[in-house]
Amino acid sequence: MMMTLGMMVFMRQTLPYQGMQHNVDYRWPTNSRIGQRATAQFLGPGDEKITLSGLLLPEVTGGKISVASLKALADLGRAWPLIGGDGTIFGMYVIEDINTNSAEFFSDGSARRIEFIVNLLRVDESLTAMFGDLKKQANDLLGQSGNLSSSLQTVVGSLSSQVGGLFS
Repeated sequence: MMMTLGMMVFMRQTLPYQGMQHNVDYRWPTNSRIGQRATAQFLGPGDEKITLSGLLLPEVTGGKISVASLKALADLGRAWPLIGGDGTIFGMYVIEDINTNSAEFFSDGSARRIEFIVNLLRVDESLTAMFGDLKKQANDLLGQSGNLSSSLQTVVGSLSSQVGGLFS
């Protein structure tokens, strides 16, 4: 697996991409000043886009069915998690557009060569917003496990006294 976008898995049999371009914009608006250089203020990250490009050879790799599957995913109009094959979590992305170019056709009109470009746009605030504060979640789980431990000790104590009562 090279990457997955929601339920679409990019791999040799489906949509193997040969190029990946990752662009992150940062917002720095400026204010003009008289007799001085303009001042700039950092407002935070802007758009984050990923472009996947590749070549499909239906005799060897995926074909028009793979492209149709990606189009069906885009038609749902939802954001999907984008996760790299190495485990990198990129965030939640929508499919902005899909471009295909078919060439070198078989006698039935199906393409031997399909070039594709898929443009993705990140729509979540950040990985922290997506997953929440992991430290807080871990502390909550530890707190709950402490409560569970005391509850289990109470239950075990109660059971042992009841079992002890059976044998006396």
